[in-house]
Amino acid sequence: MSITPGMNPQVNSVSNRLSLRPPQRDSLEILARLAEILPLEKDQDSADCLARVRAEFPYVESFERDFPSLCFALATGVGKTRLMGAFIAYLYRAEGFRHFFVLAPNLTIYNKLIADFTPNTPKYVFRGIAEFTTTPPEIITGENYEGGRGVRSDPEAVQVASTAAPGGWALRSPEGTRQARLFSQLIDAPIHVNIFNIAKINSEVRGGKAPRIKRLSEYIGQSYFEYLSRLDDLVLLMDESHRYRASAGVRAINELKPVLGLELTATPFVETSRGPVAFQNVIYDYPLGKAMADGFVKEPAVVTRKDFNPSGMSPDEIEQMKLEDGIRLHQTVKVELETYARQTDSRIVKPFVLVIARDTTHAAQLLALIKSDVFFAGRYREKVIQVDSSMTGAKEDEMIQRLLDVESPDEPTEIVIHVNMLKEGWDVTNLYTIVPLRAANARTLIEQSIGRGLRLPYGKRTGVSAVDRLNIVAHDRFQEIVEEANRPGSAIRVQQLVLTGDQLVQQTVTVVAQSQLAAALGVQPPQQTSSTLVAPSTAPPAFATPEEQKAASLAYEAIRKLESRPDVASSVSRLQDKQVQADLVKQVTEQYRPFQPDLPGIMPEVDIAAIVAKTAAMVVQQTIDIPRILVVPAGEIRCGYKPFSLELGSLNYQPPSEELWVQHLRTNIREVIALGKGNDIEARPEDYVVAGLIDFDDVSYDDHADFLYDLAGQVVEHLRSYLSADDAKKVLRCYQKQISQFVHAQMQEHYWEEATGYEAKVSRGFTELKASAYTASANEPIRDFMEPVPDKGNIGKYIFGGFQRCLYPVQKFQSDTERKLAVIVDRDSLKWFRPAKGQFQIFYLFDGNHQEYQPDFVAEDTSAIYMIEPKAANAMDDPEVIAKRNAAVEWCAHATHYAESIGGRPWKYLLVPHDAVNTNMTLEGLASAYQVKPASCAVRPRHANGGC
Repeated sequence: MSITPGMNPQVNSVSNRLSLRPPQRDSLEILARLAEILPLEKDQDSADCLARVRAEFPYVESFERDFPSLCFALATGVGKTRLMGAFIAYLYRAEGFRHFFVLAPNLTIYNKLIADFTPNTPKYVFRGIAEFTTTPPEIITGENYEGGRGVRSDPEAVQVASTAAPGGWALRSPEGTRQARLFSQLIDAPIHVNIFNIAKINSEVRGGKAPRIKRLSEYIGQSYFEYLSRLDDLVLLMDESHRYRASAGVRAINELKPVLGLELTATPFVETSRGPVAFQNVIYDYPLGKAMADGFVKEPAVVTRKDFNPSGMSPDEIEQMKLEDGIRLHQTVKVELETYARQTDSRIVKPFVLVIARDTTHAAQLLALIKSDVFFAGRYREKVIQVDSSMTGAKEDEMIQRLLDVESPDEPTEIVIHVNMLKEGWDVTNLYTIVPLRAANARTLIEQSIGRGLRLPYGKRTGVSAVDRLNIVAHDRFQEIVEEANRPGSAIRVQQLVLTGDQLVQQTVTVVAQSQLAAALGVQPPQQTSSTLVAPSTAPPAFATPEEQKAASLAYEAIRKLESRPDVASSVSRLQDKQVQADLVKQVTEQYRPFQPDLPGIMPEVDIAAIVAKTAAMVVQQTIDIPRILVVPAGEIRCGYKPFSLELGSLNYQPPSEELWVQHLRTNIREVIALGKGNDIEARPEDYVVAGLIDFDDVSYDDHADFLYDLAGQVVEHLRSYLSADDAKKVLRCYQKQISQFVHAQMQEHYWEEATGYEAKVSRGFTELKASAYTASANEPIRDFMEPVPDKGNIGKYIFGGFQRCLYPVQKFQSDTERKLAVIVDRDSLKWFRPAKGQFQIFYLFDGNHQEYQPDFVAEDTSAIYMIEPKAANAMDDPEVIAKRNAAVEWCAHATHYAESIGGRPWKYLLVPHDAVNTNMTLEGLASAYQVKPASCAVRPRHANGGC
């Protein structure tokens, strides 16, 4: 069958509102198709329903239950709970379903699901669905169902004289199922989401009695279970559905008689004594290896010491080394996470270490060791918890609460010791280091351990290895794990991280370098942690008393607000205009409150006008005017692609062998993975390429159909030049995404866009200098930038200071060329700095993606402001260097035009080869030799801020 993405408006709406990832959207599209081909009524003919499903999804062999039930197998970390919310939202909006039963396999997942389905919680699954904002879902749980909560608010139930209980509740089941369901939307009736632990319906209690949910309720007139089983629109959602395959669980679920079952799991098989038995009702499979390749989860890496040799070491000594190295690695990761957060203005993530113990006795011994003074001088005494079955009563409550709060930066836990309690449902994003101390084979170690730590804290990969990596410290198991991960058919591939002894013992910190202006005004960086080191400033405090500092802080805040008012403050020099200062004085006066207002005459009065004037003067002196510029088309816009021939020489995919198909999938439903998006079988081989290309946001099928099929035809012709027609189709099915990306990247080089004209809009006349953040050794002193380092290849690890005209107290350099350029600009300019990420908001197009350009240097002298980029002499013609250059040159042209309109200095872009940078050169000499001047462009590529 073929699912056409983007054709169902309800799928589009739910996907967009919930920001679904591609595999989640694929699953939702399949559900939409199921709603079309299945009757979704009570007491359906299961054989007929299965035949309908198999006609379009032939790999589904059985429902495995007494009702239509289909499994969506999504890897851990991709977002199964969010997908459940999308399923419910779609079925309500498109089909009128109002009754849902969400089943949890244990108490941990049960509590998590209740939290995630509750409005105003951090991971609320319906955030963005407008209907549920005005009429939130009614959440019925194992704790509140007995009072008839769901039944009493149900418009499909009416109070009648019942033979079971006079005055009780009975269900009204109107005919015309779908029309009746949609009627409830018209009367704005809430949907009912029942969330239950399987134990509530699966087990008998003492004396052989039925579970409480199956007993007669005086409020309902029947058991709540019977009420649910009679609903004509009950949809069952099973989280971690591999846990409901036991006979008792199957019987209990079948008795609910839902019209549809939607199962979600990351492991679509059941372990038996004869090995894993695959599910027969998997309709969509998105395995862990695919999630890793697509960047939806962390990359696992196995860690060892360089030249590690266990001979002569006892098991206890190896264990202690692994534990200590894990903590040392954790300290490094903690700093890298903070540095990244400060560089990108993101929240700081507090990582933690998971230590896997052999048993509860071993866990207690590890806890005692970590709490002792000999373990890292007792620094982790209050930062460790033990999580296992040995905890009871108040200790268990405290343990569970700390475990639930482990993601919070305010919760101190950084080490979690566990034996076997942390399985499905423990949903955290800040696990970064695992130290397995329990004997297990490599496969079990990989599959059971890494699943808990694969979720990404920012929801996507960052491109920073330390932020995107999950570390498994396994000195003694290193080679075994690597071989297991690399075996044919393995679900994952692991990176290898070999650390030297020096790297493990080196303590690092995040150095925050604020501007000299911020330091002089007493501004403190936010979210300071134990790993934060604020670089010492050479600027003395501008104001002496707390009262003056408070007024100056208010003045600075008011000035920062003027950044977005270019009509009032077109540049920093305008801060000294009388009217601007008068407005600033008024704002500060209205907000200022003395520390001791009830003691007149004791505290000296603050001259707010003088403080405002001094603060404004400091901003003028210690800031370079950096406008925020957005280049937008004016008039009619036309765009398209120039016809071209693809370069296909490197495209040499081979069809997978039958054996590799089986090993790769781990089950007998090989078509699920082998096929491309949606597991489709396209009518023509060209359709695979076209279907993949139209998934890109910048490709319109309606506008480019002929062009797309021309490119697809080139790909098919190339594949058939060395493959049979059948093998070429296999390659297209298996590698659809990779081939589409390959073609799309070449398309970008032939894109054109033209407009009647372009205009630059200035949203800010100037911008505050952003703080920089670096990772550095805690014991490494700040070096004098005038002195070269002996190991120039490692210059990136040093922090330099001693500047006279730099707007920051310290800077880092990535090459000695940059250090020498700093010597030149510190001598020849009025002021200079190295911009932090996000300071300029200049973007360039490369390899089909818009990326931010971060200039290396900005310097100002009496005649101009220079954006300077030193580059290796042999890289001056590199395509990416040229793309950056073009974007920067155009930005400088627009900035110059704006500066000239307000009497400011022009901007000039210098691209300087490294061998031209020597300390005997002058800034003026470099500018005259290496300025890149703007050139006009008739047809422009897509750049967020231009670029010819």
